[in-house]
Amino acid sequence: MTIYQNGTITSEVSDFLLNCFVRSPSWKFWLSLPLSLLFLLAMGANSVLLITIWLEVSLHEPMYYLLSILSLLDIVVCLTVIPKVLAIFWFDLKSISFYACFLQMYIMNCFFAMESCTFMVMAYDRYVAICHPLRYPSIITDQFVAKAAIFILARNSIVTMPIPILSSQLHYCGTNVIDNCICANMFVSRLSCNDVTISRIYQFVGGWTLLGSDLILIFLSYTLILRAVLRLKAEGAVAKALSTCGSHFILILFFSTILLVFVLTHVVKKKVSPDVPVLLNVLHHVIFSALNPVVYGVRTQEIKQGIQRLLKKVCS
Repeated sequence: MTIYQNGTITSEVSDFLLNCFVRSPSWKFWLSLPLSLLFLLAMGANSVLLITIWLEVSLHEPMYYLLSILSLLDIVVCLTVIPKVLAIFWFDLKSISFYACFLQMYIMNCFFAMESCTFMVMAYDRYVAICHPLRYPSIITDQFVAKAAIFILARNSIVTMPIPILSSQLHYCGTNVIDNCICANMFVSRLSCNDVTISRIYQFVGGWTLLGSDLILIFLSYTLILRAVLRLKAEGAVAKALSTCGSHFILILFFSTILLVFVLTHVVKKKVSPDVPVLLNVLHHVIFSALNPVVYGVRTQEIKQGIQRLLKKVCS
């Protein structure tokens, strides 16, 4: 693998340069503070959620184990992406090694697919809890969570593995400058001199098969939940169920919409600023990591009480 400049070989590609917001350099300054705050919120909120569920015996239930999985995924995604982005913004540390770039690519693809799959399992958990409450303890058990965790890990790690492998096997003979803050496959593969059709088709088909199937099952679960909720006669039960499940569904829909908009802006890049998909790509890795523990965790009464008890123990 070599870089050619002015028709001559200059060096082997041992690293890439992440060169983002070239056309809008002021964005780095304005984004650095809110991005830092979102990163701290994501890390802090998810850590508090994990510690609370771990220490509070009353929260050792399947639903909260699923929340723990989601928080763990959020933490890994944030740590994989945001520190490097902030290092670029603050210290202009654009260089990333060849293998670190593809490792980052794998973690991003794999853990986002895991997160989507976790949303699907959590939607099923809510479906059973609301539509079949008497059968919930026998269906959603610790064994169910263990099997779901194995499925989440195996399905997504295996299906997403070929994406960085195919990209890393390409011949990079042009520039080594990636027009992004992260090693997104669509931005990295365009630097190759090889035909990248197979790589892009696999990512498109594999990605949308995973996310598409998850979204269909999530939508089906919440549709059945809505139908069951509207039949409830108990006073306040409808409002409570709609408040909880509605916020979950809106967050999932927002998660998918931002991803879809990113892909579309990349496809029609001639009609929008090239910095727009880069911005969406960066924000997508931190906004939901910050919102998930709030929407799924802090708004849950049992977790809120667990956090309060934990704070009393720390302060006493």
